Amino acid sequence: MKLVILGGGGFRVPLVHHSLLADPDRLVDEIVLQDVLVPRLTAIGAVLDQQAQGAAWRPKIRMTTSLDDALSGADMVFSAIRVGGLGGRSLDERIPLKHGLMGQETVGPGGICYALRTVPVAMDIARQVERRAPDAWVINFTNPAGIVTEAMSSVLGDRVIGICDSPVGLCRRVAAALAVSESDATFDYVGLNHLGWLRRVMVNGHDVLPGLFGDETALTSFEEGKLFGAQWLRTLRSVPNEYLHYYYFARETLEQMRAQETTRGEFLKDQQKSFYERIGENPQAALQAWLETRSERESTYLAEGRAVAGMTDRAACDMDGGGYEQVALRLMNSITRNRPDQLILNVRNRGVVAGLGNSVVEVPCFVDGNGPRPIATGPVDPHSLGLMLQVKGCEQAAIQAAKSQNRADALFAMATHPLVDSVAAAAATLDGYVAAFPELSAFRAP
Repeated sequence: MKLVILGGGGFRVPLVHHSLLADPDRLVDEIVLQDVLVPRLTAIGAVLDQQAQGAAWRPKIRMTTSLDDALSGADMVFSAIRVGGLGGRSLDERIPLKHGLMGQETVGPGGICYALRTVPVAMDIARQVERRAPDAWVINFTNPAGIVTEAMSSVLGDRVIGICDSPVGLCRRVAAALAVSESDATFDYVGLNHLGWLRRVMVNGHDVLPGLFGDETALTSFEEGKLFGAQWLRTLRSVPNEYLHYYYFARETLEQMRAQETTRGEFLKDQQKSFYERIGENPQAALQAWLETRSERESTYLAEGRAVAGMTDRAACDMDGGGYEQVALRLMNSITRNRPDQLILNVRNRGVVAGLGNSVVEVPCFVDGNGPRPIATGPVDPHSLGLMLQVKGCEQAAIQAAKSQNRADALFAMATHPLVDSVAAAAATLDGYVAAFPELSAFRAP
């Protein structure tokens, strides 16, 4: 099978390669890494070569800067691009802070701006996949994942699937806190990307999640328990995705962000620059440089939220995320080998969450050779559904703005987000983005 990774010079590509090296089925025999930046491809190629040392087998790897060349004849496409790079992310996060709004990569104004830049590129990729590899499945890693997957689905239908490691990481940590095996449990999770709740954990026909709320030690033993606190989790009677910390503790998080010298994007921009330069100077140490950089990256994840919660260093179990590369491999195996599986994915709703029509949601899915089908979630409580509907309205307005290049659509997407408390601040933030990004010139105020 031919796997194409768009954004093939990206930092997380070695995670995918490592999983494929350990795949007993040797599902992928060719990987094509496509990226517009040759030095990044070269650096990641060095990491992959050193990863494969001593391996019994590895896929053939080819690199290219041509999207057409990469996509031709592809069986599976991973889309993991970052329009504007980490410099763009830094601006996404920094500009709203100047206007008293939260600066985060995928939620709030930063997520809307990222979508405005990314959706046109993602749509072009979808159209090229349709032409060059009409039978290929596209697995979307590109953030904001829910928005981008929904935009691409208007071209590719159900053949584009969004994945995220946050839900599976949450389920893994909750299962460990409950001392139950993941393989023995079924997880009732519902939401949008970066906006979801784990509502039940079913084992032998019984929901064991209520037992967690009664055990203070277990409830605060993992990342989400520490972030949200036992009292709030008992109040919700569910365990939220870590990104809901930005919503439930918005005032405190904004204050922390404004007090920090650097945003997450600025930190990663400097870190990645050093990483790629380090490999350029010493290619023989590529793998070691990648391992050290990844460790630092994971240990500083969600730093502002942990600071608000009074948390110290991340525990090893918390840094063991969902393993999005493992989710991707399971998804590929299930589709290409018709092996039934159940995974939490970003897919078209098909009516399983009332009120969201056929928009993209993040829910458990049954997967086989016909692709994923969302599993009915049952009624969603008014609080969760209301927040989902409000955020989904912003997401769809952002998609419409990216397609129409209309300022009114963009302003509506930004000003109606639940993390934005002022139309004036939203307009000023949008103007700041327009000044920073030439590709957003269509959204300039008249």
